This record gives sequence, C-alpha cells and structure tokens, in this order.
Amino acid sequence: MNNALDQLSDRLGGIAYGGDYNPEQWPREVWDEDVRLMREAGVNLVTVGVFSWAFLEPRPGQYEFGLLDEVMDLLHANGIAADLATATASPPPWFSLRHPEALPVTADGVRLSHGSRQTFCPSSPAYAEAAGRLVERLVERYRDHPALVLWHLHNEWGNHNAHCFCDTSAGSFRDWLRERYGNLDGLNRAWGTAFWSQRYGDWAEVMPPRATAAVPNPTQQLDFWRFSSDALLTLHRREAEIVRRLSPGVPLTTNLLVTLEKKVDGFSFARECDVVSVDQYLTAADPEAHIGLSLDADLARGMGGGAPWLLMEHSTSAVNWQPRNVAKTPGQMRRNSLAHVARGADGVLYFQWRQSRAGAEKWHSAMLPHGGTGTKTWREVTALGQELKALAEVRGSRVESDVALLFDWNAWWALEMAATPSQDVRYLDQVRAWYEALWSLGITCDLVHPSSDLSDRRLVLVPGLCLTSDADASSLDTFVRGGGHAAVGFFSGVVDENDHVRLGGHPGAYREMLGIRVDEFFPLREAETALLADGSPAGVWTELVEPRGAETIVSFDKDPSAGGPVPGHPAITRNRYGDGAAWYVATRPSADALRGLLARVCREAGVRAAAEVPPGVEAVRRRGPDATYLFLINHTSRDVTVRAEGTDLLSGTVADGGTVVRAGDVVVIREHGAPPSER
Repeated sequence: MNNALDQLSDRLGGIAYGGDYNPEQWPREVWDEDVRLMREAGVNLVTVGVFSWAFLEPRPGQYEFGLLDEVMDLLHANGIAADLATATASPPPWFSLRHPEALPVTADGVRLSHGSRQTFCPSSPAYAEAAGRLVERLVERYRDHPALVLWHLHNEWGNHNAHCFCDTSAGSFRDWLRERYGNLDGLNRAWGTAFWSQRYGDWAEVMPPRATAAVPNPTQQLDFWRFSSDALLTLHRREAEIVRRLSPGVPLTTNLLVTLEKKVDGFSFARECDVVSVDQYLTAADPEAHIGLSLDADLARGMGGGAPWLLMEHSTSAVNWQPRNVAKTPGQMRRNSLAHVARGADGVLYFQWRQSRAGAEKWHSAMLPHGGTGTKTWREVTALGQELKALAEVRGSRVESDVALLFDWNAWWALEMAATPSQDVRYLDQVRAWYEALWSLGITCDLVHPSSDLSDRRLVLVPGLCLTSDADASSLDTFVRGGGHAAVGFFSGVVDENDHVRLGGHPGAYREMLGIRVDEFFPLREAETALLADGSPAGVWTELVEPRGAETIVSFDKDPSAGGPVPGHPAITRNRYGDGAAWYVATRPSADALRGLLARVCREAGVRAAAEVPPGVEAVRRRGPDATYLFLINHTSRDVTVRAEGTDLLSGTVADGGTVVRAGDVVVIREHGAPPSER
C-alpha cells in the first residue's frame, strides 16, 4: 500500500490537497472559475463522479460521458489530477423503478423507497449487474486519461444500507452460513441453538435476525453483521476486479468511515485497497473532538499497517447532519487538517470543493463557501494549500509508535448486543477512555487488528475486547512472555469468536497471562460509583477478582459504605509473566486515575512521548530516511514553550531554549541528525 501512495504523492509533487468535486451541480460557465480558484488554493487532486450515475447512465444501458469527458480534460489542462469514482453509491431513480425488489428492507419488514443515496440491497443481483456494467464502461473509457491517478470505488460502503433483511438477503445469508459452517450441525453448535428450542433442521428455516418477540440469538446477530459487511465487501471486490483487470497501472481506494460507524469491518476493506482512505468528521457537541480526530487518524494508519494514508473527506467548517452543526472557529480547520498529516496522512481532502446551493447537503461546508472568496474559510483554504507545499518533504515518512491498541469491529458488534451484563458498557467508550489517557500523556499509538504482528511493540492495550479468537489471544500471550507489556480492560477475552462464554472463570482467554480469576461481574447501577483504596472514584463496572499469582496494585475501598459491591477486592493487578508483564483493570477508573495508571505502565514498558508537552498540546513524530519531523499542535488558548530544536517548517520560533507554539497554532520541526528509532 505504501508504494502506491508514494507514487501518487510523487506524481502530485507533494501532499495531496483538494476535495470532492461535483461539477454536474453547476452550469458550465462555473467550471472555468472552479479550476482557476483550485489553482489559487493549491489544489492538486479532486475526487470526481461520486454521485454521477444518473448523468453517466440517464436511461438503462444508455451511457453519456460527454460531461465527464469535458471535466477530466479541463482538470488535466489545469494541472489538477483526478481520483475518479465509480459512481455506484447512488443508483438513479430508473433503477429503483425497474427493480423494486432491490430496495432494502428493515428488520421490521418495511421496504425503503428511493429518494436519497445507497438505497439498494447489498445482496441484490440486479444492483451488482448494473453497477458492474457501469464500472466496466467507465474504466474502459478513462483508464488512459492523463488526469487519472486513482480509482475511487463506491463511496462509504454501508453508511446507509449496511443491513438489509429482505428475502434476497436471507438467501444470501444462508449461502454465507453454509460456506462458514459447512452444514447445519456446525451452524447449530456455533449459534447455541439448544437454547430456547432454536435448533434448525432445514436451511430454509434460517433467517436474518428480523424483529422478534424477545431477545434474538446473539450469535445469529453477530453472524448477520459479519455477513452484511462481507456482502458489501463482495461488491467492493467485484469493482476492484474490474479496475485491476482493465486499468492495472492505476491504484484503487475506497473511503472508509473509521470509528464514525460500526457498520462494516474496516480492516477487511483496507486489505483490498492499494491506498487506505478514510473520512473523518468532528462531533460538534464534543469539546475535545480533536482527541477523537487523533483516534480516527491512528486507526486509519493501523488499517494500513503503519503506512501513510489519505484523508479523503473532512470538513472545512460545519457539517449538515448533526443535531447542532457548529462551525469551526478561526484556525481550527488548519489545526484539524495538520493533525491528520502529523498522524500519517499524505493527503488532505474535503467534502466538498464548492458548497451546494440545493439538496440535502447544501448547509455542509466546503472549500469554496456560499459567500465565495471573501470568506474566512476561503482565506484559510488558500493559506493551508501554501503550507502543505512547504511540508512536501514529509510525505512518505512514517509515524513513530511503540504502542498498539487492539481494535476489532467483531468485538464491538458482540459487546453491544442485547442481554449483556450492562448496557452502560459501550465499546467506543472503553477505547476512547484509554486512548484519551494516552493522548494526554503525549503517547502515540496505532489502533490495529488483534491478529497484527506485535513483535515490534513495547506495549499493547486491550480495552473492551470482549470477543477474541484463540489465535489472537495466543499472539498476545506470546508477546508478553517474550518481554512485552500489556494492559487489559474489564470484560475482555470473555467470549470466543462465536460469542460463547469461555468457561473456567473470567477473563477467559487472558486468565493465565493476567494471573487472576474473576469469580463474578458486579456492574454498577446507573449513576452509582465505587471508591478505590487510593481515594479515586470508579464507575460503570466492578468485579470480584481473585489473584492467581498477580499482585494487587489498587483495591476497591474496604469500607462497604464507599460504594460498590466488592469492598477490599483487587481493582487493578499486575502479573509478571515470562519476561514481560500484564496489567488488568477491573473497573472504569476516573480519567485522572487511568492517566496515572497508564503513565506507570508506559514507564515500565519503556515507552516515551515524542516530546514533553503541557496539557492540551499534542506532539507526534514522523520519521523519514533522512530526517524526523516533530509536529506540535496547540489546542489551548495560551502560548507554550516545548523543548524541541531543529528547523521550523511551519510557523513557530525555534530557539536554544525551546520552541514557542502560539495558542491554537501548529509547528512542524525538521530534526536533523535525530537519533535512529530505538524500537
């Protein structure tokens, strides 16, 4: 994947900069102004054709490429490259009218209507055939076009149609299950159908988990999520096969949703791309949304195996789809964009180039706003374009990280099924709490799949990974035995890949490594807290932990009146295991307590921050063959001084006493002669 992006960056002459371009929304005379302003802004790459199916095939089998021909030629004539989309994300009205059976159906049996986007059943043969024909015609026509540098498959797979419960989906689900389990005996074992008289005797009896009278079978639900992701992945692979067969010299990508959604398994799609691309949007209601941004960026990097990646979409300012669409303050767009570059993005693109005047996203911000070039956003867009040119040498370098946080969509799906011990235990809450503690310590981590190679890590974090396979659990065990350090959060390792409880005491897969046995879970009531012996509060969850070789680091308070049902029992343990050490956290500590704990864990593991920074300032290092690049991003309202020396590429003042990073500013330092990585 890295080679494909390196080649793309070389062809662009630097970091990719641009956005989603939809000229079909505008009269022809606007296009010349578009490309002139793109050049002024420093744009070198735009995504074209994402929602253009109705223009490319206005009637069934009638293809019209005149508009796209003109746009591609115009871009090339102005030195702007194209990431050409396959246009399959939004079937035109004629398709839904001709194939009503291809419209998706909800779990309640309601068939949805045409009128938005992604209104199709992922298992529909009619959709697959129509989309395949369009992709073939598109690739045949543009594979040799000089503007083309990247193929963009579909758009945000599964964002609006991740699950369909129609009869076609039911048949495809049964086919998927036959391939997975071989026969009904295998299915019945995996689904635990001895419970509630659910045993199946004929494949025709097996259905998707449609609306039912009580709690549906958990493994049936889990497998349906897996199947649904795979159904979309099959469509992705079909498009990829066409592109690779007809246009072998051009890399392909698709824009993934990272942690915004839990609808598809991002790792499985990333493996099928030449370049990993993601869309990332801030949650306006979150005052620390920049931490969520960093998390998403670190997951994007983890999906690409640590290689640079593309930020395919984010916003210049407000979006249109949140309850309150708060605009970005002056300087925030720049800070957000460069934070992605700090964490491995070799491209910064937005939705979209020109803000729409009509349609569902007319209030979504863009590079060129409704107000035109006399706006705050335009001034910031053009200034950032110049800054990215100054950072061209950073492209291709890799982010330094000794820490991995295990992330798995399958575990996310399993944890948030019905009838678990507590509805208050949510996957992203767990991941975000641990990640936020690391972020506040200035520690960079990669979010990686549990099957990833851990040999080059010093520390592995495992928050909320309730589901794990034997192989993945063994990989972590081997890592710790060999001298690594691990920290595991509560309710992790408790079920296998079929969502069957691991017997013999919790936390199941990690019990021996952690040197403990959990006798019973004691989730807390709503708003209830427990007190730890060090005086700090804890929430959501407690457990009755029995040490089996592990030392107790912190206990729950011995006084029963302190709150919580397990007074005096271990809350945090540490176990020397082989040449390494494994920690266990049996509750949700306060943010300060978790930060202190992970600081200690990092010290013992030999993990250091990229630089010592005050709260609210992040420091991330990218390493290239000839230099390292230290990004310092100040999210606070005050100037700070950081001990860092080198050549400043962006802003700031580098002096012997350190580097001044002004309030809300970003400084990038080239550290000549930096020591080689100690990893």
